[in-house]
Amino acid sequence: MKIECLKDKLSWAIAKAEKVTGKNLTLPVLSCVLLEAEKNNLTIKATNLDLGIEISIPVKTDKDGKVAVPGAVLNNFISSLGSDKTVTLEFVDGNLNISTESSSAVIKALPYEDFPTIPRVSDEKTFKITSTDFSKGLKAVWYSSAVSSMKPELSSVYIYPNDEDEIVFVATDSFRLAEKKIKSKKQVKDFSQILIPFKNIAEIIRILDEIKDEVTVCLDKNQISFTYSNIYLNSRVIDGVFPDYKQILPKEYKTEVIVLKQDLLNALKTANIFSDSFNQIHMRVVPSAKLFELKTKNANVGENTNKLDCNVSGEEVSINFNYKYVADCFQSVDSDSVSLSFNGLSRPVVVKGVSDKSFTYLVMPMNK
Repeated sequence: MKIECLKDKLSWAIAKAEKVTGKNLTLPVLSCVLLEAEKNNLTIKATNLDLGIEISIPVKTDKDGKVAVPGAVLNNFISSLGSDKTVTLEFVDGNLNISTESSSAVIKALPYEDFPTIPRVSDEKTFKITSTDFSKGLKAVWYSSAVSSMKPELSSVYIYPNDEDEIVFVATDSFRLAEKKIKSKKQVKDFSQILIPFKNIAEIIRILDEIKDEVTVCLDKNQISFTYSNIYLNSRVIDGVFPDYKQILPKEYKTEVIVLKQDLLNALKTANIFSDSFNQIHMRVVPSAKLFELKTKNANVGENTNKLDCNVSGEEVSINFNYKYVADCFQSVDSDSVSLSFNGLSRPVVVKGVSDKSFTYLVMPMNK
């Protein structure tokens, strides 16, 4: 293999691929990126067996070929190059020789035959969506997934189409639940549900955020892929059944508080200073006194009480929550004001944006 290419394009592609490489001691080739040169095109591949990516860039090909080299080493070297415009890559005697006008390096290669195949998803079940919309759906809920993989269906994001031509994104760790509905410009009826593993979400978001255009999504029982121009991203999906979460969404409420989102966020940040090791915050709502009060107490630090301006209705309630779980959701609320709806002790609080009904967040209370 021998090619010449623009440094900036190569650096961009290598940086994207390197983030997908794996760290597997039994399969060292997973830490590599695979470079495939053919007919003035260079395809850069990387996979950790859960997630795979292929990026193609135009190059000048003197000799076709393949080479697998450690992704971190290649990325660090290419990104450190100065003002040189072009880079020459050549595979010689088991090594990748890299040269520019002012710099050169030799990187030891691994057998490219050991590099795993990145699966191609059939196009039987396909839909198109703007990448930023899909990314927005993931961002709105993924922090509510369980980090542990003891229950794979909980350590994932559940995605399905509803009857209103919306794509619904849901995640829960059994202590809180987030649901985000994204309006689809086209009818999406070609799939029933998918579960994307939590550990793949961050990289999928990062790639989709850069595209900012319509992507083609293909899925089957085991895989989901995103295709756009010169980028192909593939992820394993969970073969499991997500809980029937709609059963726990309250149909009516006994108490409702409407408060400015920023006021509540500021109060929660203050509460953090005085919270105990369980992140416990006490919420007290007294509609007759138009009172919404947050209180935290730590025997080693002190205590704090915050009374917020709000509109309140319904019954009096006094209940404890994990303040961090409550605060997490506000990144997903596209509204200046939020509503907190209560159903008494031992029942969850439901948080929504007053002017944005596409997002619903539920948090279970803590025992005193």
